[in-house]
Parts: sequence; structure tokens; C-alpha cells
Amino acid sequence: MSDITIFHNPRCSKSRQALALIEEAGYAPIIRLYLEDVPTQAEIQDILTKLGCDCQAILRRQEEAYKAHFKDVDDEQALIALLTDYPKVLERPIIIKGDNAVIGRPPEAVHMLV
Repeated sequence: MSDITIFHNPRCSKSRQALALIEEAGYAPIIRLYLEDVPTQAEIQDILTKLGCDCQAILRRQEEAYKAHFKDVDDEQALIALLTDYPKVLERPIIIKGDNAVIGRPPEAVHMLV
């Protein structure tokens, strides 16, 4: 089965753990290396809709790029546009299945979808 997509960073232990849990559940997910294959603004908006949250919920505030470019921005569309320029600020992993998505922090959150 490949009806699950994971926005994945292989250098991130939480992302690796979430991927392992998905595979242990019998899924062969589509692995989206989002730092190399940066999501478009439309894709980010779709992810937010599936997560049921605003852009603030998917930002990694400890990243230097967040502190330099995102910190004082309140406009949702501006934040989404910035994520296409600075994908490292995107929280990871994000797992999508159909019309639903979860942030895999903790990794066990994937059990909501698998």
C-alpha cells in the first residue's frame, strides 16, 4: 500500500521513527524528501487543511531561519510563502493519508492514521 505520504527528513530521528512505525504497520509510504522536493504553497495549504490547523502549528521555532524570517510575520499567506523559501522550518515529519494528516511528534502519532 502506498496511500500514505510522509514528509521526511532522514537526518531527523523522529522522522525516522515515524517512518519505521508506518512500515511496521504494513505500509510502503511515499517518502517526500521535502528539503529537496520543496512543497508548493498550494501543497502547504492542503497540508494545513488536512491537519486542521494554521501555519503557526507547523513551524519549527528553534530554527535560525524561523528567527530570521518568520518570527514577526502574522499573515498566514506570507508564512506559507516563506515555507517554500525555507522548508527547513517546516515541522517534521508530516504524515498524510487521504484527507487526514498528523505531525509525527511524537512518532506514535502516526497510529492515528495507520
